[in-house]
Amino acid sequence: MSGYKKPLPKPDPITAPFWESLKAHAMKIQRCNDTGKFFFYPRGLSPFTWSDNISWEPVSGRGVVHAFTIVYQNRDPAFAEDVPYVVAIVELEEGARLMSNLVEVEPDPEHVRIGMPVEIVYEDVTDEITLPKFRPVRAT
Repeated sequence: MSGYKKPLPKPDPITAPFWESLKAHAMKIQRCNDTGKFFFYPRGLSPFTWSDNISWEPVSGRGVVHAFTIVYQNRDPAFAEDVPYVVAIVELEEGARLMSNLVEVEPDPEHVRIGMPVEIVYEDVTDEITLPKFRPVRAT
């Protein structure tokens, strides 16, 4: 895993619980305890009430594509072999939205659609960092 060449997040005291939950393959995001609403990106206050009455709660890792783009060209050599790839805003079942990559959309990312059901895939890129990616929900 040490050969990872792409930019990596730098966890800080506020974001560390998120990155730790991904490493454990059990994503948690913050919830406002006053409203019950989940939110993302990690921060010290609720964006709904400006209160610090917030907690880290497990989420399903399932959601839908809210918006997306297909990247056909990236001049950064670290990403060149990945094109085309999909960058999406995923709306989790719990209501929060986060930006990530959609994976396993081969052979053609042109099949991605708004509202497509997706589920989390944990990508262990280094010994310290796991990234959340999403793939189309598989039929069971």
